[in-house]
Amino acid sequence: MDKENKKSEGQNLLKNLEYKNTNAWETSGEDIKTAAFDYCENYKHFMNISKTEREYTKNAILEAQKNGYQEIELLYKTKGKLQPGDKVYKNIKNKALVLAVIGNSPLVQGINLIGAHIDAPRIDIKQNPLYESTDMVFLKTHYYGGIKKYQWVTIPLALHGVIVTKEHTTIDVIVGEDETDPVFTITDLLPHLASEQMQKKMSEGIAGEDLNLLFGSIPYNDSEIKEKVKLNVLNILNQKYGIKEEDFISAELELVPSFKARDVGIDKSLVGAYGQDDRVCAYPSMTALFEINTPDRTSVCVLADKEEIGSMGNTGAESSFIENFVAKLCAYTNEFYNDIILRDCLESSKMLSADVSAGVDPNFKGTHDVLNASYIGKGISIMKYSGSRGKSGASDANAELVADIRRVFDENEIAWQTTELGGVDKGGGGTIARYVANLGIDVLDCGVPVLSMHSPFEVASKIDIYMAHRAYREFYLYSF
Repeated sequence: MDKENKKSEGQNLLKNLEYKNTNAWETSGEDIKTAAFDYCENYKHFMNISKTEREYTKNAILEAQKNGYQEIELLYKTKGKLQPGDKVYKNIKNKALVLAVIGNSPLVQGINLIGAHIDAPRIDIKQNPLYESTDMVFLKTHYYGGIKKYQWVTIPLALHGVIVTKEHTTIDVIVGEDETDPVFTITDLLPHLASEQMQKKMSEGIAGEDLNLLFGSIPYNDSEIKEKVKLNVLNILNQKYGIKEEDFISAELELVPSFKARDVGIDKSLVGAYGQDDRVCAYPSMTALFEINTPDRTSVCVLADKEEIGSMGNTGAESSFIENFVAKLCAYTNEFYNDIILRDCLESSKMLSADVSAGVDPNFKGTHDVLNASYIGKGISIMKYSGSRGKSGASDANAELVADIRRVFDENEIAWQTTELGGVDKGGGGTIARYVANLGIDVLDCGVPVLSMHSPFEVASKIDIYMAHRAYREFYLYSF
């Protein structure tokens, strides 16, 4: 007699009625485990070359073109009308990206969208940053997004970004990634002299204005110059990039950790990397779309900027770029277009807001309601509502959409779990969901749980990352 037949009536009843999330490594076959490891090798490589929103956009476009995607306006001008199976993209000012595969159903019946963000917490260089003190040169900085400032000192940092001259020449900058490159760092006080500092609250131990980047220390050989080290640094920058100090004013330079994405754990089951919030969801949402040819409903992948600072700006989800892109899809697939077609399309559409969730860390107990939290290794997590405390600022998904997503995932044997962002009075946060919901679209947050969120080295499970890829693919293909 097998184990199932030996179970009591109550045990069988409990199995049928109880909700219980399970470890995805245990419930997955060897083929899925192997696929997860293989998938994450490509993911780590993409993370290493895409540490800023500009780099992500550039590299995502290259990948899209390899998979047959064309710029939407150029394809429309060539064909006159977009047809089912056409693959298009729109570059949003080199900082955000939208991709789409045209489906068989008319757009007025709705589309399936997945939206993630490709910006990440970091440290930005100020517009007038360069100064000399005690024969050393530093750059003034301003942190971007929610960080714990003490995590960003005494680690190797790389400088990424662009400098745009008055003549509109754009100079790409990446220093600190190659093994032969120098790296940069923000210094901290030695513990022997830090008694006052260590009495402060953690949030006050390192002040924002003290996050000054060590940039050089060799003086220029001229006794007539007062700030010799600064001049030497300016001379090096001029020789290397052809710039003057004033060119910092029209630059976008970001400091990111110089280390690479790595396997974590003796079993190599986890990925540690900078910027996994939210590229650990952006990458699967993109690769899932690349596997689709002609879906029933048009499938759209939105990769937005500025989420970490509120989604403002014309590359953030609060702007009109998503609505504008959908309007183009409606216009370019219809012989006759009017605004009602766009409005009906938006109202009939479904979206997954692909953003990370905070995985339970047993080293920090009491931060979650353990019955409503996500766990590393238990699959992709769905979050009905986000927000802070009393759901402030939340997008609270409709129960009907949650039921649809449960069905999609269960029918395709995708490991999933439910979550919320911490205990009720512990804090909280938001995603791009509420801005897309303002367009009338049904939206549900759905992403990968991570540990050490917003730190320079976030951690996620390979099985969860791969489950996200599979989950997003099935969502694109689902006929609502």
